[in-house]
Amino acid sequence: MPLLTRIRGPRDLDRLTLEELDRLAEEIRTFLVEAVSKTGGHLGPNLGVVELTLALHRVFESPRDKVLWDTGHQSYVHKLLTGRQDFSRLKMKGGLSGYPSQAESEHDVIENSHASTVLGWADGLAKANQLRGTGDHVVAVIGDGALTGGMAWEALNNIADARDRPLVIVVNDNERSYSPTIGGLANHLATLRTTDGYERFLTRTKDLLERTPVVGRPLYDTLHGAKKGLKDFIAPQGMFEDLGLKYVGPIDGHDIEALESALTRAKGFGGPVIVHCLTEKGRGYQPALADEADRFHAVGKIHPDTGLPIASSGADWTSVFGEEMVRLGEEREDVVAITAAMLQPVGLDRFAKRFPDRVYDVGIAEQHGAVSAAGLAHGGVHPVFAVYATFLNRAFDQVLMDVALHKCGVTFVLDRAGITGTDGASHNGMWDMSILQVVPGLRLAAPRDADQVRAQLREAVEVTDAPTVVRFSKGAVGPAVPAVGRVGGMDVLREPGTGTPDVLLVSVGALAPMCLEIAGLLEKQGISTTVVDPRWVKPVDEAMAPLAEKHRVVVTVEDNSRVGGVGSTIAQTLRDAGVDLPLRDFGIPPRFLDHASRAEVMAEIGLTAPDIARQVTGLVAKLDGGYARSAAGSVEPARD
Repeated sequence: MPLLTRIRGPRDLDRLTLEELDRLAEEIRTFLVEAVSKTGGHLGPNLGVVELTLALHRVFESPRDKVLWDTGHQSYVHKLLTGRQDFSRLKMKGGLSGYPSQAESEHDVIENSHASTVLGWADGLAKANQLRGTGDHVVAVIGDGALTGGMAWEALNNIADARDRPLVIVVNDNERSYSPTIGGLANHLATLRTTDGYERFLTRTKDLLERTPVVGRPLYDTLHGAKKGLKDFIAPQGMFEDLGLKYVGPIDGHDIEALESALTRAKGFGGPVIVHCLTEKGRGYQPALADEADRFHAVGKIHPDTGLPIASSGADWTSVFGEEMVRLGEEREDVVAITAAMLQPVGLDRFAKRFPDRVYDVGIAEQHGAVSAAGLAHGGVHPVFAVYATFLNRAFDQVLMDVALHKCGVTFVLDRAGITGTDGASHNGMWDMSILQVVPGLRLAAPRDADQVRAQLREAVEVTDAPTVVRFSKGAVGPAVPAVGRVGGMDVLREPGTGTPDVLLVSVGALAPMCLEIAGLLEKQGISTTVVDPRWVKPVDEAMAPLAEKHRVVVTVEDNSRVGGVGSTIAQTLRDAGVDLPLRDFGIPPRFLDHASRAEVMAEIGLTAPDIARQVTGLVAKLDGGYARSAAGSVEPARD
């Protein structure tokens, strides 16, 4: 009987021998490869934390003790050990989340996928334990990549301020976030990894000196008393100890016995302790280890034996951007690129290979990336900062006060904008067009297809006196959506027939095909529709109000929150222009969306062509006194 099937909770691990734990670790790796290859998910990070997770749950008593993960994509093994072994619908509707989830288990605390937050959570929980007088422990597992984020160091500064407050910080050091971790901290951790180590050095020295007559033992005692200085010389972890944090390590993150020993010592210390663990991302799976780009950080459906994708989805939005960036770089020496530890996921890997001296990876530090971009722009170059839409939320103040206030020509490219689906609430890029509407001078483009990504990226980098934003979706890009005309700076995608048109349908970004489908459904109800793509949704085109006046109803459709989004901005523009027309804005409701496919999420929130066409038909029917017109021009009762 496989050992894994006998594990229903963390305490089931207590009765296993070290030999059985090693067997269980191999079973878990086999399970992960077989399960994740069928669904897709974060494979490499979880293969690297198997022994570490086993040791954590043997030493600490979850859920009383709080085990926190940063980021949460390394929590698959934690899920397996806490009673969740059905991975058949991982990241699908009704299945397990790809991150910790309070709705799934009492063992989950933070539903996080935005990095560098765990130490702040841990600080707060440890303070609460101290105030309440509990004996509970808090353990924060943070990847070395997440330690490049400024919030982590703000938290460390506060954690170190209370040396009698128990808190265990486990640094999962695999030299990588997505790709190899960069920066000064990474160099420091590399130094710790490559030194011989104080304890090993001291052991060898003790053996030698104890064999030396008369002076041997006194000399050893003196040497041991010089522990701090010697440690800094042999294994310079002083950066942590100078903060007032006890340091343990480096520890082999795949040696369960060594891990348990280190964690047990840290648990009993009575103050903040850093346990530095060396792990191997993708461990035990050769295709992952052979992938130098990101060690199978995240995969789609793959063949478990080879690691090769089962099917190709064709060209995607990210690759279109990446290819155009290379062309821009060849034409303009002043174009440089910035990424926040996600060179490959945002499509800048080709640019980096072609122009290695013109790409800057700032680590998981979007705030710093935005401010650095302002400095680059002021210095005479044009930075393109490519980042997931959901992660730009973290740099809003810098976009506002450093880039926009100083009128810096910086282009932000937002990947995974709108509903992303399977990664759940934290990854949906549904806030960018709302929060950026308030930034003075900022210009925001929402391309509808690959051709527009190329064209609008080029338009964006021509702007030198204000921030520009280009946002696009996740996944396959789809066919081109041609324009049939132009009004002002807006593309007309569909013109109505003769007579006064009923509906001005404003299509935002990748929803253009759906908006054309809506227009077709309305036409079957005898409702004539103009479909227009603004291309640049901020500022609203001056031709929008005069165009709207020629219609009876204005409808906006966007892959963004309805609160403060494009629809709200167009409504305000029409009011300011004295255009008093019924307006309906369709978008994402102001709530966190559960993980499911993009199509399933859109159906759940009513952002589909039939749902929207039905509501617009009802609105036009009210204007007609309760009747909708048929295609022949006669009137008939409005249908639901």
